[in-house]
Order: sequence, then structure tokens, then C-alpha cells
Amino acid sequence: MIDGVSLSAALRAPGLDISRAPASPSPNAGVDFAQVLGSLASETVANLRGGEAAAISGIRGQAPVQDVVEAVMSAERSLQTALALRDKTVAAYQEISRLQI
Repeated sequence: MIDGVSLSAALRAPGLDISRAPASPSPNAGVDFAQVLGSLASETVANLRGGEAAAISGIRGQAPVQDVVEAVMSAERSLQTALALRDKTVAAYQEISRLQI
């Protein structure tokens, strides 16, 4: 896993000024991008496990059908979001790798 990336060292394109600080500090200034991705991944895994548990409970007849459908649909949305994030990340990496340094 990538521990840290220096964006200013990695991207040196003409006309790209990344040295400017934002006009106002964001309220999440202390939150690390890796922490955000980590929490998103753990929430996704928990949601998928919840959907799986609800499906098993539904098969056993221990859960109402509506609850099972809601849990499975929520798990599906989480999985689709994770896959879309992965696809965007791969596309961004490929775009960066095509930059001429």
C-alpha cells in the first residue's frame, strides 16, 4: 500500500500550480485521505456482511422479506460504490502514468 505520495513532486506539468493553499481551511483539515478510504472500506465490508447475514436469516425464515431486500440492496449499492471508486482510481493512475515528466 502507498504510505505517502508527494503530489508536488509527482506532478510537474506546465501551467499546473499546486503550491497554492486553499483560501480557507477545510473543516476536515486533520483527516488523512488514507483514513477516509480506510473507513469507507471498513463500512463497505460491514455493510456487505450485514446484507449477507440478512440474506441467511431470510433463508432460515428468521427475518421479514422486506428487511432482507433492504439489506441486500444496501449491500449492492455499497459494492457498486466501491467498484466505481476502484475504477476511477485505476483510471486516474493510468492517466498519471501517461504524463510526460
